[in-house]
This record gives sequence, structure tokens and C-alpha cells, in this order.
Amino acid sequence: MKTKSDYIRYISLALIFLVAGILIYQTYPNIAKFKYTYVVDKPWEYDALTAPYAFEILKSKEELKKEQDSLLKDFLPFYRNVSEIPSKYINILNNNFGKVDGTPADEYKKYITRKLNAIYASGIISVEELDKLSDAEKKEINVLTGNVAKAVPVSSLYTTKSAYEHIINNAPMQLDRMTLQGYNINNYLHENISYDEEKTASVKKEKLKSISLTKGFIQSGEKIIDHGEIVKQQTYDILNSLKSVTQENSGKKDATLIHIGQILIIINVLCALFLYFLLFRRTYLLAPKNVALILSIIVILCILTSLAVKNEVTPNLIPYALLPILVTCFFDTRTALFSHLAAILLASFVVPNGFEFLLMQTIVGMISICTLKNIYMRSQLVQSALFIIITYSAVYASYTLVHENGVETFDWKMPFLFLVNGLLLLFAYPLIYIVEKLFGYVSDVTLVELANTNNPLLRQFSEEAPGSFQHSMQVSNLASDAARSIGANPMLVRTGALYHDIGKMANPAFFTENQSSVNPHSEMADEEKSAQIIIRHVADGIAIAKKNSLPEKIQEFIMTHHGKSKTKYFYYTMKNKYPDREIDEEKFTYPGPLPSSKEMAILVMCDAVEAASRSLKEYTDKSINDLVEKIINEQVSEGIFNETPITFKEINTIKSVLKGKLTTIYHTRIVYPELNKK
Repeated sequence: MKTKSDYIRYISLALIFLVAGILIYQTYPNIAKFKYTYVVDKPWEYDALTAPYAFEILKSKEELKKEQDSLLKDFLPFYRNVSEIPSKYINILNNNFGKVDGTPADEYKKYITRKLNAIYASGIISVEELDKLSDAEKKEINVLTGNVAKAVPVSSLYTTKSAYEHIINNAPMQLDRMTLQGYNINNYLHENISYDEEKTASVKKEKLKSISLTKGFIQSGEKIIDHGEIVKQQTYDILNSLKSVTQENSGKKDATLIHIGQILIIINVLCALFLYFLLFRRTYLLAPKNVALILSIIVILCILTSLAVKNEVTPNLIPYALLPILVTCFFDTRTALFSHLAAILLASFVVPNGFEFLLMQTIVGMISICTLKNIYMRSQLVQSALFIIITYSAVYASYTLVHENGVETFDWKMPFLFLVNGLLLLFAYPLIYIVEKLFGYVSDVTLVELANTNNPLLRQFSEEAPGSFQHSMQVSNLASDAARSIGANPMLVRTGALYHDIGKMANPAFFTENQSSVNPHSEMADEEKSAQIIIRHVADGIAIAKKNSLPEKIQEFIMTHHGKSKTKYFYYTMKNKYPDREIDEEKFTYPGPLPSSKEMAILVMCDAVEAASRSLKEYTDKSINDLVEKIINEQVSEGIFNETPITFKEINTIKSVLKGKLTTIYHTRIVYPELNKK
């Protein structure tokens, strides 16, 4: 029966896929994709091409730019003479001087007024605009007074600074310079020539209209190029013109069909990805964040691809291998490969040369997965990046040889682009950390750090409960080998095993491995209370783990390493001691939950077997074999692995590994002879 949380999860998954599909659709072009790809000075790979209809040959961007630059070389920008400025500031001057007729101040007023009129007539321009004209090497400008434009030499214009200097430096001898400066002439100087952007743009636009956008005409049925013929610049321009006209026509006539096709492509790819999760990785669907992470990376790669194509940047710079690296790090290699294929299939409908793109990115994705199946160190990422750079270069070179029959047209800039791509892959390391924090995952890199016995928590564990720590070390070694034998994650189970008993630090003396001669349980003589103390080490372990911010995956090992088993020693003692009393089994039973992954199941087996092996009176092949079989078979019969996706074959493999390891650990040593004394 479906619960409310199940329906919430289904709705969340549907929304995640819907949003991803919409975002990917937004990256697709609004026009049909031209079915031919071609490069200047490289062979035409298709059959002979004839014009399907008549069209004009468009000039290239470079040709148009050259003609525009030539046409605008002598173009004079437009500036407007603000006629209100001179009268405004001369009036201010008159008001400041007041009635000074016949006085010495009258001479200064007349001189300043005369100069201001002359300077404003020439024009005052801002320093910034003057610098722009100088940089553009403009000798003249058009100055608009009303609707009348007049060409004015730039050299005749003033700035407020040069106007002030002109007035001071050209004063008559009878005027005292210091007195003249005291009249604050700067207060009457202001720019009256301002740039008229609208008029300049309008006239420039009209002027550019005279440039023809075409340079020829192709008749319907006219041959454009033969198979194997080298694409010369002229042919390249013709093909570009055909592409432009074809896309324009398809956009007008079949825009709806194009959009429907794009939507169907996205739906097909995303449905294939969903079916993979549903059939092979159903557990990933239990947490929508798993799907959200994978689809987020796919969407980001599609957006980057679209931006690169729109800005005429080669998609080879985009580190698509980041997707399989990140997915491998947090999930598994099969999911990484499937996700990578989905991403490059979606992106291939945006890039110009789809087949070359698919070939290159598929192989690169495979190599990245193979070289980074388990990432424990930074050096592994560097090595993987190096392999990917080599793979890019090798695939590009081989593709060039196959399609162009030689190295003459080999683009030697491509290896440099592949090098940049490889360097960008090194950002995977900080991205792993960011994803861990955002989504609550645990990478192998983090597991390696946690498994370091110099870790403060493990060091505290070894000091406060040395016997339990040694037991955890032994269990971690057994568990990692067992995990490796069935294809589980050895680093995860090793780390989980190291921390599974940290709760014993709360009461170390109550566990036999930490006792020397005194057993507190004997003094208590209360089986129920003793059982509760033993059981409580699980809850204590979770509390310690949360206090030290251990990842949830490690906390799961602490919670499940006893499942819902009983503390059999105290339970059987109680039963034997009080055969007629009804005993509450719950007080002798661990709270669980049951292990839900192969790694957790392995820890349950290894923990019980290692602890029991210490009580063997003799270590023979038979005694070890019987011990392993007895303990694990009991766990199976008690249903401890009912919620674990583990097979009987895998359980038997784990048994074999444990028997072999315990036999090696407890092998019989030879007795060295004593030296006879003479």
C-alpha cells in the first residue's frame, strides 16, 4: 500500500524530470539543424551537392566588417551645440560683477565676456569625448545647431581646462594676472558641445544600408561541390549561405514540427534514463536528490554546450568527463556511463559535428570511468586527466586520418584545447567536496580521510577502549576483503567497521575485550540491566557520531551492525536461571534497523565472526569452518539479511573469505628449539 511519503517522492521525481526537460529544451536552437558539417580546406564528406533552390551568396562576417570599416573610416560623428549654455553662464558672470562701468573691474569683465563668447563659439567639449576622438583619429566632427550640421575641426575645440588657460594666458598687459585669476573664471566654463548618440547612430545606419549583403547568385540545380572536393573559402561562403537560407525557410514553415521533434528527442533520452533507474538502480529513486544531482549536471553541460555554440566557441573546451567522474564517485560506474551517454546524446543535437562529438565524448567517458573507478587520492585525478587528454588527441587524430586521408588538414590547435579541457577536469576535486556538502554524500576521498587512524576520534577510541578499537581494526580488515570479493565498496565498509563500536567508549569496562580481571557484570548480577548497557552502545555510538559530524552513511553502520539480534549471552543466562519466568525479549534485543546494503550485511557477519573467533579453544581448519558456518547461518535464519540485496552465492563467497582470513590470522606457529647447554 502506497503511503503519503511515496506519493510525495513520485511527484518530486516527476517534477525533477520535467524541470530538467524544460531547461534542456531551452538550450536547443529555434531553427532546424543543417544536416551538413564542413570546414574550410577540408574535404567534403558527403555526396555531390547541388542547389535545391536559387539563393544569393551572402558575404562573410569578415567581408562585411572590412567594407563597413572602410565606409565608416571618414564618417564624422554628430555632436550638438547646446545654445542655452553660453547665455546662461555669461548672465551669471554679469550678475556677479554687477554695475562696474568705468571702474577697473569693468576692464576685467569686458575681457572675460569677450573671451567666453569666442570660446563658446568654438565649443567646449568634455575631456572624455576629446580622448575618444583622439583615439579614433577623428580630425573633424559634425556640430548640430538646431537642425543644421557644420563640420568643425577637433583642434578648434576647448576643454574647460584649456579654455581657462587660454583666458589667463592671453590677457592684455594692462590686466593683472593674479587679479584675473581671482574672478573664478572656472565658474563660467561648461561643456556646450555634447555627443548626439541618436543622430550619430541614425546617420551611420543609413550609411551602412548602402553596403550589399550579398556577392553573387546560385541558380537552382547548380552544382556546389563534389564528394571529396576540398572546401575552399568561396565554396564555404556558398554553403554558409545555403545553410542560412535553409534554416530561415524551415523556421518560417516548420517551426512547430522542429519544436515537436526536439521535445520528442528530450523525452526519449530522459525516459531511457528513468527506465535505467527503475530497472537497475531502483534504490536511487528512493531519494529524489540522487536523480536531481545527475540531471543537474546533465542540464549544466547542455547549457554550456549551447552557450559555446552560440558564441562560436568549440565545445571541445567543455569538460564533459566531469559527469562520469562525479557520478562514479558518488554512485557507480554503470550509472556514470549511462548518465554520460544521456548527456552527450542531448548535447549532440546542438553541436555542429554531431557524429565526431559523439565518438570523441563516448570514448573519453569510458576512459574516465575506467581510470577513476575508485578515487582515493588527488594524484589519481591528475593521472585520469592525463589519460583523457591523450584519448582526446588520439581520437581526433584517428578521425582526421579516416575522413581526410592525411595529416595536411590536421588542426594543431586541437591538442592545446584538449590540454585546457584536461586541466579543467582538475576542478572535479573541489566539486566533489561541494556536492558532498550540498547533497549529503560521502566520497571515497572522504572515506580515506575518515579511515586514517590518526583521526582525532579514532585516536580517542584507541585510548579509551583499546580492546574495542583492536576488534574494530580486525573487523575492518576482514570486511574490506569480503567486500572486494563480491564487488561491494571495500572503502565504505572498512570505514564503517572502524567506527561501528565507538559507542563502547561510554562504558568501555563493560565489554570483555576491554577488561583485564574485573568484570562489572559479575558484580551487578542483573542480566536485564547488563543487556541494556551492552545494547546502549549503539545509541551511544550514534550520539558520538553526530557530535563529531560523521556522515550519515557511517552512522548507518553503527545503527545496523547488530540488526535486531539478541544479546544471547545474557538472554540465555536469564532463561537458564529462571526457566519458569516469562522473560521480556525486547529488553535483550537490539533496536535495529536491519542492514539494507551489502556493505552493512558484510559488517554484521564480520563483526560477529571476529568476536566469536576469540573464544575458540583451538584454531583448526575445522573449528574455524564450523564457527563461520554456525554464526552466519544463524544470522540468515533469524532474518537479519531480509532487507539486504545480497544473494546466497555472495554469502557463501563471504564465508570462504572469512575462513581463509581467520585461518591465516590464527595459523599454528612452529616451536623454536632451545639451544642445548653444554
